[in-house]
Amino acid sequence: MININHSVRLTFSLMDESDADLLYQLDQDPAVMRYINGGVTSSMVDIKEKFIPRMQSYRNADKYWGLWKVTITETNNFIGWILLRPMNFFTAHPQTDNIEIGWRFMKKSWGKGYASEAALHFKNVLTANTAVKQLSAIAMSGNKASIQVMKKLGMSYLKDGSEQLIHEKVDITYYQLNIDRNNNN
Repeated sequence: MININHSVRLTFSLMDESDADLLYQLDQDPAVMRYINGGVTSSMVDIKEKFIPRMQSYRNADKYWGLWKVTITETNNFIGWILLRPMNFFTAHPQTDNIEIGWRFMKKSWGKGYASEAALHFKNVLTANTAVKQLSAIAMSGNKASIQVMKKLGMSYLKDGSEQLIHEKVDITYYQLNIDRNNNN
């Protein structure tokens, strides 16, 4: 299994089914879920029967794909995760050279730069250790905090679109970074 070095304040490990309780805890705050599904919290059944099988379907440690648990190194407290997987993974045409990066963090950790620190760390890991050509991210259009993280990663606005959630169609913003290996983005 690939080990990811720590960042300045954070430790990372690849998540699996044994992390169901942490995934459940994270999804219990409607504020955390606001820009995921409109604020609906996840049940443990959803975590075990939907979320974990989806996570396992794209998990590939050799390629850095999966959900990476983020803990504060000093306290060993779990605060969230970073997602890495090919864009359009759940379609007939996944883009293995275009990696989607995403994040979900507990509200108590917001505003402290943890999402940016973790995302930048994984951007650097991917660009140093893989042949990835693009790094992409999506967020609901009103999610200013996530869009700010995308900008800190050096991503640029790509396009707007929409996505059907369970109850409604929502506006989505796409950002992307083209990785120029000659300039070591």
